[in-house]
Amino acid sequence: MTTHALATAPDFTPTVGHAEDGDTAALVRLWQEAGLTRPWNDPQADIALARRGPHSTILVARHEDAVIGSVMVGHDGHRGWIYYLAVDGTHRGRGLGRALSRAAEDWLKARAVPKLMLMVRPENTAVRAFYEREGFIEEPRVIFSKRLD
Repeated sequence: MTTHALATAPDFTPTVGHAEDGDTAALVRLWQEAGLTRPWNDPQADIALARRGPHSTILVARHEDAVIGSVMVGHDGHRGWIYYLAVDGTHRGRGLGRALSRAAEDWLKARAVPKLMLMVRPENTAVRAFYEREGFIEEPRVIFSKRLD
């Protein structure tokens, strides 16, 4: 993926590209501020795992060398998933969430992944509304999980 500038106001020109080795602390802070972390998930381990394999990555929005947004994206060959879509509180409302979502979609399309999935906690009505505006539909499913750690 080529780093590129987003179409925004002249005084605000963030770029989106892949996370780099030195971004871990900034990503963890961003995800904590956005309320995305949980005690049972180690965000540093999630970052390392996503960056380690060919089927996942973390895309970041930067402005003046600071990480101001992120999205983790990966796939199993059939379904793509996005996680940790977050925008710094001081930069919300400028289209960065939309731009990061679309960058994740582009990353998946480049790999011929036909479907994009994501999970939102039921009580997170603001985020649910965001994804509905972005064309996502709620699909009634029961999700099972099993901890392997």
